[in-house]
Amino acid sequence: MQDTHSKLIGYLLWIFGFTGAHRFYYGKPVTGTIWFLTLGLLGIGWLIDLFLIPSMDREADLRFQSGDIDYTVAWLLLTFLGVFGVHRMYMGKWLTGILYFLTLGFCLIGVLIDFWTLNDQISIRNSENASRNPA
Repeated sequence: MQDTHSKLIGYLLWIFGFTGAHRFYYGKPVTGTIWFLTLGLLGIGWLIDLFLIPSMDREADLRFQSGDIDYTVAWLLLTFLGVFGVHRMYMGKWLTGILYFLTLGFCLIGVLIDFWTLNDQISIRNSENASRNPA
């Protein structure tokens, strides 16, 4: 099994879990949004997630394609530099990366969309790279 996501990063994001950060990281945007809007289901869901992170990590490893683009690096870039488009440039999406830089992540709307779709974007990009460069 490929290791696409890091348990360590999952647990570090869990510290801010009431924002849903760890759920977005593991490819669960709907529940990530619910956690964000309800402060981790008023803290109860946040505490339960402490024990669910290993299973969320396994599911992400099975669901997403590994490859040249590292999920952890891309997520850290999105989280801390998303409005500047650095995560998009890292994935080779230079045009939208520059547009994000000039518009502060399309006025934050693009950053929000990327929180919902980043794992799939990386998985698709890794699949494309693998088909272009078979080992």
